[in-house]
Order: sequence, then C-alpha cells, then structure tokens
Amino acid sequence: MIRGFSRLLAFFAVLMAAPLLHAQSFEAGTHYFLIEPAQPTNLAASGKVEVVEVFSYGCPACFQFNPVAKKLQAALPPNAEFHYVHASFLPAEQWPLFQRAYYTAQILGVAEKAHDAMFTAIWDNGPLSIRETGTNKPVTRTIEDVAKFYADFGAKPDEFVAVANSFGVNTKMRQADAYVKAHGVDSTPTIVVAGKYRLTGRSAGGADQLVELVKFLVQKESAGR
Repeated sequence: MIRGFSRLLAFFAVLMAAPLLHAQSFEAGTHYFLIEPAQPTNLAASGKVEVVEVFSYGCPACFQFNPVAKKLQAALPPNAEFHYVHASFLPAEQWPLFQRAYYTAQILGVAEKAHDAMFTAIWDNGPLSIRETGTNKPVTRTIEDVAKFYADFGAKPDEFVAVANSFGVNTKMRQADAYVKAHGVDSTPTIVVAGKYRLTGRSAGGADQLVELVKFLVQKESAGR
C-alpha cells in the first residue's frame, strides 16, 4: 500500500513538473529574442502585460496565422491584453493601403468585426483580391474599393474615405511604423510581449508552442513586476 501510494505521488509530481520543464525549455536567442532597449507600452499604468501581433492584411502568412492569433487571445490570462499593429513595409504588395484601411476601420469602430472578413476578401478571391483570378496578375486596389467593403459592416463609404485621409489616421500609421522599427520587427506575423520580447511561429517551433511561449513570457513579465 505504501509503495503504491509512493508511486502515485511520484506520478503526480511528474505531471506537475511537466509544464515547468516545458517552460524552462524556452531559450532567449533561440525561441524568443530580447528587444534592446525594451520599449514602453500603453498598459504600464494598468499593470497589464501587452501582447501585440504585428501583421498585415496583405500578408498571406498572416492570413494563415489568423486562427492561431484567435487561439492565443483565448488562452491569455486576465492580466494580459492583446492588440494588433499593422505593418506597412511592403508597399509593392499594397501594405500601406491596408494599414490605412485598418486604422480607419479602428477609428470608425468596425475593425474588430470585419477583421476575419478582411483577410478573406483579399486572400480567398474576394472583392479585395490583389491578384487577378486565372492570370495571377497584380490588381491595384484603392481606398474607395476598401470603403465599399467596409460598408457591409456599417461604415458609410464617403465617411470611410474622408477618415482614411484624416490627420488621425496618418498619425496612427506613423505610430505603427515607429513601433515596428523600435521593436526590430522585420517579418510578419510577429508577436511582441511587454515591449521586451519578440517571437514568431518559426522561432517558437510551431503554433502550439507559440501559444505556450507567449503565456510563459506573460508569466515571466508578471513575476518580475
């Protein structure tokens, strides 16, 4: 009986140690990278840990990553808050246009509910496809095209175009570009945690590992405060 009880205790000890051992297997410089100098976040005063996905609607890898981003958001603890930053560093693929569209939609309050559909409209032969069906020739989209798309989500096209060319949107775009540069982001999708840690699905070792790694870094940041 004692021997059986000892084995049971040992079994539970292994189960409890497994997450810790998994967390300890994440290494800086391999699975994630330190951002030097660390950057301030907008959540410092609230005590929450900021988790950011740097993405672009014009990025096919971001389209494929979108379900993982949803999974990550659902897995984050209450003391973490998720945000998007839209990159613009590939003008040839119309990233600046989609960046402008994202921040316009954000100001108009329709960015979140149109987020998934925006990816589909671009990458699933939808109304904003940047490739001609059948020939794969590039298609140049305009802010008016994007405004028509967002009309299905409650944004008036004329208002959308006006806001898209406003000082507020231009400011948000400059801030996003500055964020990307300050955090050393050179590819998308990239995840940034607390303005201190940068990682990708590739560096983490896969989608599931990325979710666990982000949770590990959130815990690491929380423990250090």
